[in-house]
Amino acid sequence: MDQQEMMLKLILTAWNGQIAAADKLFNGFTDDELDYEVATDRNTGVYLLGHLTAVHDNLFSLLGLGERLYPELDQVFIFSPCKSGKARPVTNELRNYWNSVNEKLAQHFNRLSVDEWLQKHTNISDEDFAKEPHRNRLNVLLTRINHLANHIGQLTFLKK
Repeated sequence: MDQQEMMLKLILTAWNGQIAAADKLFNGFTDDELDYEVATDRNTGVYLLGHLTAVHDNLFSLLGLGERLYPELDQVFIFSPCKSGKARPVTNELRNYWNSVNEKLAQHFNRLSVDEWLQKHTNISDEDFAKEPHRNRLNVLLTRINHLANHIGQLTFLKK
């Protein structure tokens, strides 16, 4: 295993670890418990479940891996705040979406080579990527690991 492969393995291990930590938290709460706010006037657990599902679902198009599974989640969980009053899927359905998105991402992630991870993502032009090759698929994954870790921290406040 060369250094690039080792770095990729470390990053994918970090991703999988954060997914496992989020799964453990989500699975440890009842649907009713996920309706609680993580802090006064903050997001609810179910909103964070939907938000993270929508963000991860967007990785399919951002990384050029194919069509999104649940683009309809964006209006409720990306473009609107928690208390927008917009109709959302029931919590059990969101749990299924979360699992589906992350299982399909894992399949794609495990097939990509180091060279494929270092290719540009779809939100950067060829011209900009030539100037800034660090703006690649792997960099996107690193930002999503941090994003997920932040929300895992918020979710721990739901624990009684």
